[in-house]
Amino acid sequence: MAAPALLIFGLFGFVPLAGVVVLSFTEWDGLGAIRAAGLTNWSGVLGDPATWDALWLTVKVMAISWLVQTPIALALGVFQAPSGRWRAFFSVLFFLPLLLSAVAVGLTWQALLDPSFGIGATPGLHWLARPLLGSPDLALYTVVFVIAWQFVPFHALLYQAGLRQIPVSLYEAAAIDGAGPVTRFLRITLPQLKYTLVTSSTLMLVGSLTYFDLIFVLSGGTGGPGTATRVLPLAMYITGFQAHDMGRASAVATVLVLIGLGLSLLTTRLSGFTRMDSQQEGM
Repeated sequence: MAAPALLIFGLFGFVPLAGVVVLSFTEWDGLGAIRAAGLTNWSGVLGDPATWDALWLTVKVMAISWLVQTPIALALGVFQAPSGRWRAFFSVLFFLPLLLSAVAVGLTWQALLDPSFGIGATPGLHWLARPLLGSPDLALYTVVFVIAWQFVPFHALLYQAGLRQIPVSLYEAAAIDGAGPVTRFLRITLPQLKYTLVTSSTLMLVGSLTYFDLIFVLSGGTGGPGTATRVLPLAMYITGFQAHDMGRASAVATVLVLIGLGLSLLTTRLSGFTRMDSQQEGM
């Protein structure tokens, strides 16, 4: 029964990945002949300080995104979980950013954050009339804000679905025992959302390794100002399609795959997610 899915995964997942790994040991400009390069690309990538700077920026985006998105998504999920006309309306409203393409989101926020005619030109918001995307100190945090604006709705939807699976009887029993809202949230809601939190965190952390299109648009395709927003995926693109060094870019891509795989395995192992123990055991 799993054969069709495994076949599709092999054709569109494993085969291209294997091709990238092989290409990382070659020298190719994207058009000419492919020549073997041995470990030259790998030694160049791992020995280049720019690679480690891009990796550090990627880790920063990953960590800050998790710290920002998780509490906001959880709060929105808690708000949207109960049934109600207005809650349903806000649920649809909050979900809209996820329906937009990354390019559309990037262009929109690029215009909104323009210090000359963006939201900073609005009366009362003149404190925003500053080059947020042009400041080496603020550009990365501005990018993280835009990323959160687009992807928080998805994770809120995960938490909303998880909350609706929690038996109401647990809250009723806790209320009878005199537990307040905060106690019920800490002792019932959070433990019951353990696996939802693991799923959301895994998608968020691994997804941070693929942030390219949004940062590409916001930074004008350079990862600027300077290299302030040049995360590893964008560095891979610049190496492959602007410097025409596909072999070295393939080595960077392989590094990204290995980091993503390691994060997924580490998250599931540390959380005990693979055991999938019943959360209502003993009831």
